[in-house]
This record gives sequence, structure tokens and C-alpha cells, in this order.
Amino acid sequence: MIRKLNTLLLTFAAFGPALNIVCQAQTLLQPLTHQVREVTLHGQAKLVGRLPAAQSMRLVLVLPLRNQPGLEQFLQELYDPSSPSYRQFLSVVSFSATNSPTQEDYNALISFAQANGFAVVGTSRNRLNADVIGPVAAIEAAFHLTLGVYQHPTENRTFYAPDREPTVALPVQLWHISGLDNYSIPKSALSKNPNVQPFAKTGSCPSASFCGSDMRAAYYGGTQLTGAGQTLGLLEYVGTDLADLNTYYQNIGQTNNVPVTVVSTDGTDPTCFAPACDDTEQTLDMTQALGMAPGLSSLVMYVGSLDTAIFNAMATASPLDAQLSSSWSWYPPDPSTDDPYFQEFAAQGQNLFQAAGDSGAWMVNPMGPTFVWPADSPYVTCVGGTVLQTVSAGGPWASEAAWSNSGGGISVNMFPIPSWQVATAAGCSSCSQVYRNGPDVAANSGYTFYVCANQTACTANLYGGTSFAAPMWAGYLALANQLAASSGDPPFGFINPPIYRIGLTRASTYDFHDTTIGSNGFAATPGYDLATGWGSPAGAANGSPLIDTLAGYPVPPGYSISASPSVVTVVQGQSGTATVKSTAFDGFRYPVALAASGQPVGVTVTFSPSSISGNGTSTMTIAVGDGAPTGEFSITVAATFRGRTQYATISLFVDLRPNFVLRASPSSITVAVGKTGTTTILADPNSAFNSAISLAASVTGSDISVTLAPSTIPAPGHGKSTMTVSVGKSATAGTYTITVTGTGGGVTNSTTATLTVTK
Repeated sequence: MIRKLNTLLLTFAAFGPALNIVCQAQTLLQPLTHQVREVTLHGQAKLVGRLPAAQSMRLVLVLPLRNQPGLEQFLQELYDPSSPSYRQFLSVVSFSATNSPTQEDYNALISFAQANGFAVVGTSRNRLNADVIGPVAAIEAAFHLTLGVYQHPTENRTFYAPDREPTVALPVQLWHISGLDNYSIPKSALSKNPNVQPFAKTGSCPSASFCGSDMRAAYYGGTQLTGAGQTLGLLEYVGTDLADLNTYYQNIGQTNNVPVTVVSTDGTDPTCFAPACDDTEQTLDMTQALGMAPGLSSLVMYVGSLDTAIFNAMATASPLDAQLSSSWSWYPPDPSTDDPYFQEFAAQGQNLFQAAGDSGAWMVNPMGPTFVWPADSPYVTCVGGTVLQTVSAGGPWASEAAWSNSGGGISVNMFPIPSWQVATAAGCSSCSQVYRNGPDVAANSGYTFYVCANQTACTANLYGGTSFAAPMWAGYLALANQLAASSGDPPFGFINPPIYRIGLTRASTYDFHDTTIGSNGFAATPGYDLATGWGSPAGAANGSPLIDTLAGYPVPPGYSISASPSVVTVVQGQSGTATVKSTAFDGFRYPVALAASGQPVGVTVTFSPSSISGNGTSTMTIAVGDGAPTGEFSITVAATFRGRTQYATISLFVDLRPNFVLRASPSSITVAVGKTGTTTILADPNSAFNSAISLAASVTGSDISVTLAPSTIPAPGHGKSTMTVSVGKSATAGTYTITVTGTGGGVTNSTTATLTVTK
């Protein structure tokens, strides 16, 4: 069609400018991104009808950025520490002046919409989006397509979609038209616990589940930074009921002092009331962001039905939110659809944290939509999942393993590997050297959280997912940006370039909890991996080292510690040992103080010596008392130097001490002089005892003898013996004590019986 129209234009060019203008007006151009679903093109989705011509629909018409090569060069320099442009972020006005469509092109778009029967219901100050409402008939006529109704190939529902790529008679080519189909319904990265066994053991919230404040203690650890002066934005496809947020804080005994604003970006209802609507995801996003950054100036929830509307609202907000979070994934017809907004985020110093997903390692779903995007976009910080244990309620980090359901892997949308990931991928055996790898970082996603939603009873240890981890990281970045602002510095912006630089340096030893246990289909390994990325942020009593490194503070001399063996089994009443080893970096030679926590009552831990200098060792002795509880316990060894702490974890198994009990039944007998009497000695071993028991008896008084038959109770030590007491004629009447002693399996116990001798 375009080729034919161009030929006509050349043929009739000589007829004058007026004719040329008419022909140009009829030139039909496709948008620069795809709109059509493959299932409709290839017949997997059966056509069952058409949308009613009079049905009203809301669309977002998107123009492309201009000066794309210049913008990409600017972004390279913006995140290059050696460039004069480093972190010299643009305002919305400055970005629009150099990169947005011209006012003339934007006016032409508005005129086109109005001339084709659309009502323009929204414009944007960056001139990218025009929100319009119009009937199906107008849409089909303006874009030269048919909106059909199709049977979804993998879901029990129908969907609407265009039968062909739209074409538009505009002097400027469109980038995208949002709202032409509902084939992919966004899904949150929220998962329900399939087991009845709770995962959390040390949380501050009910049933030892984790509050958002527990995550702050584990991943930040300090008190100075709260996110003051920062605003944080959440992407949501459904509104919320703020009463659920209030219930959460009331139940956990805390107060939320951050104002929350819910914004509808495209006319979507910003409220959500049960039972017609579920606000679980939306509420937990708030609790995790606010738990990490309780001093934010404001939290904004951007609610919409169309991604282009939500992202553009985030890119043009006033003030701009430097930290953004999305816990939703969807399957766009073209994965580059939102690149203009992502590039604007980066240019304006904004960072979008995107949940990696909850279906394990990324892979293409041949049977239907693959819900990974936008997690594999090179313009977002992809957040994977871990399972966290803390030392105590509101206490520091203890251990972490990869969450088995965490998303991660190689880009299913085949985004080229970004420059900041190339060096890292070269040292990662599972990584692609060609395509984008994810996740970038991780945080707790296990079924360990306290959640309130839908104005019903709150739950503990029921929900998990990377949807918890993404807003956590957004809150964490607010802490870092607060520190930057306090020094008069700009925000950190898109953190992937500096995160990957840090990951390849010694600073990563302090800055990240490098998860090396567990798998999501890809094993967690030392350094970067496709299960947890670089890991979670390391907290410390005086604040997080990663924030210090981002801010350019020097990395202190370093050390790490390890404990061997990692599992120690001790029987009640005995002791076990492990060796704690420190490894020094860059000549570190200072003493680090050792301490242990997590041991149960009745267990004592000591270190000899109590501190280690440089590359050294200490013997850790674990003394288990007779009354210590049995079972498995996690003991955390902390090695501290000037407020910075490194940790190692030992699993202690306390076994039952083998033992048995003797008793006489009856415990007292009466025997006349010259007569005999009997009682029974019963042996009752515990489950750990397995040995024969030799019996012996002694008695006070003369002319009294005691025999035991049998004198040995065979293994495993459960049985009885008849004790016969013979009283001679010369015995004196009175009361005597008979002691029966049993010995077996290294254990000796005794019991007594009372003998009364009568005349």
C-alpha cells in the first residue's frame, strides 16, 4: 500500500502543491511497534464475532521519541562516572525539549483524533501520549482494521483484538496504540503457600511472620536513613482500599506517617472493595515499601488498565518519584512498547524495580502467553527472590537461600545484553553472552509475611513472591537517595550500571549477601547467578554498606568469616566444637570480636580465642546441658569490627541423651523374720537407649539378702526383674532401704525400695 501511494505521489507531483497535500494526507503508515497478536494471525485463536460498533473504548495514542541516537548516547554518558554528564539528570521539561515529539507533531495527533470522531480526554506534558475515547466504528475506520472477538487458546474466556496492523493517515508515524486488545491480562507476582508449615520463625508480626520493618532491620540495619524527602511510586493494575493498610499497621502496633495518594492514570477505578475486588497485591506493595522507608515524603499508587498510561504518568509526575516499583507482569504484542518511558526514567534519574516472577526459571511457554515482561527489559532493575532467616524479631540478617519459585534466566524476549552486564556474564557459566540476563538483585520472597487485605482476617506465612521483593528494593533506594540529597547530590537514577560495577569489585563482599544456596532451576552460586543476581543488600548496625558504596564512600579493609563444619550434632549433656575462620582482604589485620546468637536455653557457646585478627581461627565450643531441648537450631556467629559485621551460620542438632529409668513396683514390701518377699524392678529406656542393663542390689541391715532374676535385662533395655528379699531369723525388726543399681550403655541409674521387717 505504501509503495503504491508513493508511486502515485511521484506521478502527480507536477499537478501542484494542493494535489500533493491531498495525496500526503492519504498516506497510511503503520505504528513503529506491533499491535497484532500472533494467535489471531496464525489461527490458534478462533474468531467468534466482532465488537459492537457502538461500544466505547479508551485508547492511548503514543508518538515516538525523536533524536533516538542522541538520546542513547546521552544515556551512556549519563551513567559513565568518567563523563562530565555523569548523573546530570534532566527535568521533564528538559527531556521533552530535546527528545519528545515536537509540538507541531503533537498538535497533528490531537487534530487527527478529533477529526476521526474521538474525544481527547488526556494529554501529557512530554507530548508522548494522547488519551482518547471513541466507538469501535470510529476506531476501525481511523486505523483501517477490524476488532474481532476471539476464543482465547489457553484460557476459558474470549478476548478482543485487531485482525491486522493498524495504519494511520498522519504526517508523523505513531509509536504505538494501546488498548486495542485484552489478550493478556496482567498478573501480579504473588504466590500462596502450598504447604501448611510456616517458613518464618523470627518475625515481629503475628505467628513469627515478617513485618515490613523486619526487612528494614535485615537489609539496612541502621536508623539514620528513613527515606525522608523522597517519594516512591507503585504501578498497580487494580485500585486499593486504604482501610487494609490501616488495619495492617493497627495489628502490628506500628504507625504509618507517610501520606498515600492513589492516582487513576486512565480512568480506571482507584478503589477496590471486597468481595468484588482483591487488593492483596496493592496493600502488600505499600507495606513493604513503607516498612523499608518509613519516613518517605509520600507514596503514590499509579492505577491504570494500560501500561503506556501508567508509565507515562510516572514519567511526568510532579514531583518525580526517583524510585518506582512494579509487581505485575504481562505479555505485550511488542516488548519494546514501553521503551520510551523506560528511557525517560533513566534520563530523569528514576529507577523502576520489577518483580522477576514466581514461576521459576524463565522459559518460553509454547502453549500460551509467557508472563515475564517487563522483568527481562534492559531498562529495569529485575528483582529475584530468596528465603530469609533473621537472628531475631526485628534483628539482623542470619541466612538466605534462593527461593525455588523465583523468576530469572535469559531474556525470553531476546533483548540484547546491555553493556553494563557484559563483564559479569563473562564470569557466569549459566549466563548468556548475547542476551540480557536476570535477575539483577534479590530479596526475601518466601512464604514468611504478614498480609492484610480485603477487610478480612489478616494472614501470616500464607503469601510470598517477588512482588514483596520489588517494593522492598524501591524503599531501599529511597534511603540511598536521601543520603545523596543530604549531600546536595542528585539521585542515583538507574542503578544497574553502578550495581554491576560494584559487583565486580571487593566492595561486593560487604555490600551484598551473596546467596550461594538453593535454586530456581538455575543454581545460586558465588557471585552473580540467574537465581538471585548479585543477592540482597547487606545491612549493618550503622547502615548498609551498599548505600555507602553507591555514595562513593571508600570501601573499608575487609574480612569474611566461615564456620566448619556447618552442621554440629551434640547429645544432651555433652559438647561439640566447630572452627571459625576469618579471611582477610587487602592486609586487614584488626581483631574482630566473635559472638553467637540463636542457641536455645540450656546451650552455651564460647570462643577460644574470643576474637580473631587477620587470617585466623577460633574454636567454637557448644556445650549442651542435660535439660536442653532437642531438635535443630540455627546458631549465627557474628564477627564485628567497628560496627561492621560479617556472619556465618551453624546448624546445631541436639540429640536425646541415651538414658533409662529403674523403678520398683511395689516400691515397699513387708517381710517377717525368717520369711521371703518379692517386688518387681522395671527398666524403662528412652528412644535413644539401646543396650543391656546389668542389675545389682544392696541393702542396709544384717541377715537380709537380695537376689535379682534375671540379673541382666537384655537390649534394648526394656524389661523387668523379680527381686526376692530373704529375711533371716536373726534380722532385727525395722525399716531398711534396698538400692538397685542398673548399668548399661555407659549409663548408670538406680532406684530404691523400702523394706519393713516384722517379727
